[in-house]
Amino acid sequence: MSKISANLIKPGYILQHEGALWVAVKAVHVKPGKGGAFAQVELKNILDGRKLNERWRTSDTVEQVHLDQKDCTFLYEQGDTLVFMDQANYEQTELSKDFVGEDQVRFLQDGMAVKLQTFEERPISIALPDHVVLTIVEADAVVKNQTASSSYKPAKADNGMRILIPPYMEAGERVLVSTETGEYVRRAD
Repeated sequence: MSKISANLIKPGYILQHEGALWVAVKAVHVKPGKGGAFAQVELKNILDGRKLNERWRTSDTVEQVHLDQKDCTFLYEQGDTLVFMDQANYEQTELSKDFVGEDQVRFLQDGMAVKLQTFEERPISIALPDHVVLTIVEADAVVKNQTASSSYKPAKADNGMRILIPPYMEAGERVLVSTETGEYVRRAD
């Protein structure tokens, strides 16, 4: 275990806090106009699923637990279960959708390489790639001379997710989306 600054906490980090292991589900770093910056972190207890909201100043330190990582491939979804295969020994691991989390399940694609994090041989969490490629299936029309609103338009991706894309893009185009924020990054190559 090592100490890290609270402003480095990201979703998926495993922390030792109040004598238990917690996974960071959401982490928002806030710089208010008055007062010092802080990290607002939603934690989920790994063993019993309890949730906890913590606020740490950026000068605070927390214990990060280092986990064993296995390179795995997402194979398929079976009801409420997700099946992953260890790339080294081809063993399959089944995890529930609730355990993985809805924010991450929406990005999973067949054959996707992920990191399965374990603590004492017990699955703790998965780490997705930073970006995924999605195909736009629906895109709203652009209203000409519409300068009062942002320069992005709503669209629907092939995984059912709603994202904002540039106005020149149409249905059928492939885009790169951040798995951390769920936002459009750029057009896919």
